[in-house]
Amino acid sequence: MKIAKKPEIRFLNDMRIVLCDAGWAKKAKNLELYYMYRGVKKKDGLRYDITIMPPKMLGKEFLKTKGHRHSNKYGEIYVVNSGNAIFLFQKYANNKVEDVYAVQARKGDIVIVPSYYDHLTINPSNTKLELANWVSGKCKNTYDMIEEKHGACYFYTKKGWIKNKNYKNTPKLRFEKPLKTMPKNLDFLKE
Repeated sequence: MKIAKKPEIRFLNDMRIVLCDAGWAKKAKNLELYYMYRGVKKKDGLRYDITIMPPKMLGKEFLKTKGHRHSNKYGEIYVVNSGNAIFLFQKYANNKVEDVYAVQARKGDIVIVPSYYDHLTINPSNTKLELANWVSGKCKNTYDMIEEKHGACYFYTKKGWIKNKNYKNTPKLRFEKPLKTMPKNLDFLKE
């Protein structure tokens, strides 16, 4: 997809604190990791964004987005436009992760981000990943928990899933399936 807007670029320097392979992160030169085109379209109070993630390794970990939670209780909906993705969701409350799950998705799949969940996206392949999302135009991202704990509670590496030791009593990772069709009404994203 050709996009007229200039992207926000996520650099390695923005991500060093949340990476599994701290040794690699410390030595690696700053580089462009992925590209976020925010507000490509706007409709009924919602913002449509595109994220492009090339195939890359961050040391032993596959390229991922930094990870964040939304202000208030805003949800979000993603569509995989091309490539393969793994979405990781964690609900952190009362000083612990209460729930953690992953959704593996490919071209055409739909994934809903529930309220109050930190989330990130991983490109686990050797091809470009392009995502589109709809989110409230009022929604703000917060990165505090992900930064404080140096990443989500699990990392996805060449050897599979690895627990982040900065979390205590992490629940077992469970897997959910993506949706195959877009909900007809996206008003739930405005609440």
